[in-house]
Order: sequence, then C-alpha cells, then structure tokens
Amino acid sequence: MTEPRRPRRLRRLSSEESRLWGEIARLVTPLRGRALPSVPSPPPPPEPPLAPAPPAALVRPARPAPRGAPKKTPSPPAPPPPAPALPPLAPLERRVRTALRRGSRSVDASIDLHGMRQAEAHAALIGFLHRSRASGHAVVLVVTGKGGGDPYSERGVLRRSVPHWLRLPELRTLVVGFEEAAHHHGGGGALYIRLRRR
Repeated sequence: MTEPRRPRRLRRLSSEESRLWGEIARLVTPLRGRALPSVPSPPPPPEPPLAPAPPAALVRPARPAPRGAPKKTPSPPAPPPPAPALPPLAPLERRVRTALRRGSRSVDASIDLHGMRQAEAHAALIGFLHRSRASGHAVVLVVTGKGGGDPYSERGVLRRSVPHWLRLPELRTLVVGFEEAAHHHGGGGALYIRLRRR
C-alpha cells in the first residue's frame, strides 16, 4: 500500500525572483477566461541611515540674489605666477680672468668633452656642473676642442653647442657666466665657466 503524498510546502519568492516573475508575466497573454497571475510585491529596500544634522550655528541660510542681478559665473583659475627672471650672463670678474690668464690662479675643476657625441657630452656637462657646484667650486674649465678643419666633425659641433647649452634655463640656475679660456687652457677650444653660489 502506497503512502499518501504529503502536500508540498510553498516557499516565498525572493525579491529577485519576484522581479523576474513580474517581467515574464507582463509578456504573457492569458488564455481566454483566465486572469493574469498575481505578482507578489517585492519587499521595500531598506532605507539608508540618516546623517546627523549639522549644528545650527554652522548652517548659513542662502541669501537670495537681488532681482535683476546677473548670475555669477565661476571665474577661470588664475594663471601660475611667472618663473623668476634670471639675470643676464656676466663675464668673469676682471681680477679672476687676469689671475687665470697669468697662471696665478688655477681652475677648480675641468672636464674634457673630446670625442663625445652631442647627447653624451650634454649629459656629461650637466652632471659635471651640478657636481662642481655641490663641491663649492667657483670657476671650472670645459674643453670642447677647436674642431679642426672639418666643420661637420663632432668636436666642431660641441664647440658651437656648449655655449648654447649654457644659456638654456636648465643650466642658467647654475651658471653666472662664461668666456673663452686663455691660450694655455685651450684658447678657443675651451671655456671658463663661473658657477652660481649655492
């Protein structure tokens, strides 16, 4: 003898299942004589907790603008302040130049850029000037070479490029001035550079 079937317990639909059932039920056309199945309403979502109200002393009532007054438009941001202008390059002091030419004063440090490519020489020059200034040097010597008779040789390019590099803003913070070296220091193929104090 078979046992009688137990009636199935109906479970409630979750809110997501109720929403899906409602979407499907809207698409279905009922048979004649049958009513649309009822859709259980999903439970209302929990309300977020209210933030505490600010103290009355901190709340300022907004003042209405007078009639006919133009609406305020936000002003554009102010441009950044201009960079401080660097003073023009100055030649070496006369007594320092005279002492260097006579040999009674020597340069504090020197670098020889012979045989270097432009990019390599540029990087070497920047590093040398930074190190020299950090060491407290006042006058340094940079040897570029005269370039010989070939105007397209790299040494000739450096002779023209180094003065240009020394005038650029990246090095103007280090360099006070420069000029051609004395004959015994390389003449037209070298430069005395006076460094700015720290």
